[in-house]
Amino acid sequence: MKRTILILTCIAVVILGSAFFQDHEYTIDELRAIYSGDASKWPKPDLDEEAKKGFKDIGYLGRPKYPKDNEFSVDKEKLGKLLFFDPRLSVSKQIACASCHDPELGWGDGKRVAYGHDRQTGQRNAMTLLNVAFYEKFFWDGRAKSLEDQAKFPVQDHLEMNMDLNTMVKHVNEIEGYKPLFSTAFGTSEITLDKIQKAIATFERSIVSTNSRFDSFVKGNAKALKDNEIAGMHIFRTKGRCINCHNSPLFSDNQFHNDGQTLLGTKFRDLGRYNVTKNLADVGKFKTPSLRETGITGPWMHHGNFPSLKDVVQFYNLGNPVAQRKSLVNEPDSLINIQKSSILRKLNLTLEEQQNLEAFLGTITTRVNKINPPVLPQ
Repeated sequence: MKRTILILTCIAVVILGSAFFQDHEYTIDELRAIYSGDASKWPKPDLDEEAKKGFKDIGYLGRPKYPKDNEFSVDKEKLGKLLFFDPRLSVSKQIACASCHDPELGWGDGKRVAYGHDRQTGQRNAMTLLNVAFYEKFFWDGRAKSLEDQAKFPVQDHLEMNMDLNTMVKHVNEIEGYKPLFSTAFGTSEITLDKIQKAIATFERSIVSTNSRFDSFVKGNAKALKDNEIAGMHIFRTKGRCINCHNSPLFSDNQFHNDGQTLLGTKFRDLGRYNVTKNLADVGKFKTPSLRETGITGPWMHHGNFPSLKDVVQFYNLGNPVAQRKSLVNEPDSLINIQKSSILRKLNLTLEEQQNLEAFLGTITTRVNKINPPVLPQ
């Protein structure tokens, strides 16, 4: 009998000890020691089942890789930079890639939505190009499969640069100063659309964050973060559930999710990835943007309607409670009945927890990168 009681007591201790470990409220000193140490010993993240497949925790970003069919060269990158800043790729000769992706504005444009040809406004916020080399698909709806593929879209878009691609290649050919640059970069002076795309993509892959305080912290510098930032990091991975979508060293899962912002029945209506795939399951899904450098890349969301990070944190804390009603919008049932992702739910974060979470986002933001626009070939 005594032996049975002893066994049951040991089992109870193990169970209670396990529960204590899971629910243990760490002190800041404990979190500082844990998170600046071995990542395999970090507290377990709060993950939904759909986020577990292929999950990779946040950490040091590192440097990008270049595809085999467009390997890096200094000359190709220099050529790509010239093309990126050259407004002569547009029909008006006034709009360059850099017009919407300004290095002094976090490689975005600081506007809710971008201005393009004839001052027309687009529908979506211009995504930053910072760390774009780490994405698998491009644009908010993932319509481009590679950076090389992406480079041609803004040129031919009538709301952006409004230039026929063949005409654009012809115009670049007419600039004598480009021919020796293409020869150096590609071994021949022949100028083609493929070479233009590869040069621009090579330059864009060079737009990578410098090491942040977060990177320094997770590499072992325990003093790199303040107490509230460490608390925010823990919230990010646990109670805040941000880690479900913003995981990996990029702080993006490279996936598409519906967070209930199709904004049906309004002038901001946007069906997201559905516009590309025509699959009803993709209605309202948008690419998870990286949170690296998020402090300098506002305004936020695909529609640019959130002017501060505080707004973003509050939105997700509430779990986007606003429901679309058929009586309020003139939309078909096939769209009305689309549900937002089950990952999105009310978090009940306290004001202090929300502030700590926002403080943590500041640790993966570095500084505005100022570069001199190049002197263009003539």
